[in-house]
Amino acid sequence: MSAFQQFEDEGSAGDHAARLAGLRGQLAKAGLDAFIVPRADAHQGEYVADADARLRWLTGFTGSAGFAIATADRAGLFVDGRYKVQARAQVDTTIYSVIDWPATKPADWLREALPEGGTVGFDPWLHTRREIEAIRKGLEGSGIALLAAQANPLDAVWTDRPAPPVGRARIHADGVAGEAAAAKRDRIAAELRKAGQKTALLTLPDSISWLLNIRGSDIPRNPVVQSFALLGDDGHVALFAAPEKFDEALRSHLGNTVTIAAPDQLGAALDAAEGPVRLDPGSAPEAAFLQLELCGTTIAAGTDPVILPKALKNAAELEGMRAAHRRDAAAMVNLLAWLDGRSPEGLTEIDVVEKLESLRRDQGILDISFDTICGVGPNAALPHYRVNRDSNRPLVAGDILLIDSGGQYADGTTDITRTLAIGPARADAIGPNTAVLRGMIALSRARFPKGVAGAHLDALARQFLWAEGLDFDHGTGHGVGAALCVHEGPARISRVSEIALEAGMILSNEPGYYREGAFGIRIENLVAIRKVEAEPGREMLGFETLTLCPIDRRLIDLAVLSPEEIDWLDAYHARVRDEIAPLVEGAARDWLTRETRPLRETAA
Repeated sequence: MSAFQQFEDEGSAGDHAARLAGLRGQLAKAGLDAFIVPRADAHQGEYVADADARLRWLTGFTGSAGFAIATADRAGLFVDGRYKVQARAQVDTTIYSVIDWPATKPADWLREALPEGGTVGFDPWLHTRREIEAIRKGLEGSGIALLAAQANPLDAVWTDRPAPPVGRARIHADGVAGEAAAAKRDRIAAELRKAGQKTALLTLPDSISWLLNIRGSDIPRNPVVQSFALLGDDGHVALFAAPEKFDEALRSHLGNTVTIAAPDQLGAALDAAEGPVRLDPGSAPEAAFLQLELCGTTIAAGTDPVILPKALKNAAELEGMRAAHRRDAAAMVNLLAWLDGRSPEGLTEIDVVEKLESLRRDQGILDISFDTICGVGPNAALPHYRVNRDSNRPLVAGDILLIDSGGQYADGTTDITRTLAIGPARADAIGPNTAVLRGMIALSRARFPKGVAGAHLDALARQFLWAEGLDFDHGTGHGVGAALCVHEGPARISRVSEIALEAGMILSNEPGYYREGAFGIRIENLVAIRKVEAEPGREMLGFETLTLCPIDRRLIDLAVLSPEEIDWLDAYHARVRDEIAPLVEGAARDWLTRETRPLRETAA
């Protein structure tokens, strides 16, 4: 399925009004004054299966973050700065107010919307304990109660809800993983024993897929097996997933220390689980906490024990990522040469998306790594824009084209953004683009001591925008999985991330700027954290750039760049040319040679 096809038939405004009315009818029957409808599923993944796309079905909003709250006479859609324009375009604003979140907290909105003594329902499988605790704390003193619903009232209205996915799982080879699954289980089990914990409940499918060296096809773009797992301190794993996902070869790969049971058996397993049971308040569903507490089982609240080991890529994973990025670069170079070698007349955003996906298929992708963001002109000003047949714009000379895309390969995951001038660059975009580029370079060149977190580095990417009174409303960088999810915890580069950065982590480096109604700019490379030379007794870290693709020089004001920035970009382009030229041919190779020549030759 192409990226632009997935969300084209989500119902009309009349459908969404009827659906909201149906939900309100169910709330009245259940004695609830309000209900929270999150974007999340029980696994808290960024992408959800069609069966779990409740927020999309109810409101028409297709963004990857947000939630709605419905009362008898009000309905609010809560989205952050990335989605405020998209949300107003996608939902019926006569029935939904688009709420600026997190500036407005759900508890504050509920305090104003409900009388004292009101009851707010939520589905405990769709919210984490940390999330529920924050709302409950915000409601203290209001007389408003927060109640875990026994059944989700929206599901009673959604009569044609799709079935849960049962995509086939596959083996992720030990050679690509760099460590056998048994060794991983033993390593994590040892950590449980050290902490005095008997069991850990794993709820994140990418954690489980990494731990067992398996990959899946349940969720588009993310090669994970939708599942829960109980990991014992002896290394045994009880895996809860549809048994039909696993063929005999995969069952043999898992071995007899991994048992498979249907998802509906998880409840009984939790009842029988030996404590202390480790649960992550930031990712495990509130329902799991409630069930263990009901049984009197000791809970050890703590981070998912897999999430950090998974983020620290080993040598094999890093080499797989490098190889995947070289193949992906060949696809990108072929696309950019194709765009540059023809008139934009007759081309649309969808044409670009389809061409790029075709070129990636030529390089052996298993899937794209997320729905391609390809926007021209005002569409590019929407940071997470996804083209459909109604929004599809033609490419016009003088516009700015933003392409944020990636591929899932057997050995790695890619994510790259390039901002391109269609023909001559519009003058008012050159300054912001140069500021974004300088921020990306500053972060790429950064050296920092061990223990530094993403929050400490975030300003490096924003400094040149700030100097011009500009900024962007998303994080500077997210973690990336190795042949796994394109967005991965726990580390990121943002103002609020306190997770220390460590060698082996892979992050995006993607500052941007968005002028509503005009254009959008983002330049993104993936970088791997590595050790760098330092004085004796001090450990320093830096970045290795994985992404290999030219940056559009038409949008660069060379007079603003420092000699060090020019040197960095020239060295980067020389590396791109050396590594990618052997992988492309003819006009694409000629284009690559031209676009990677030293910057000062551009001025000449």
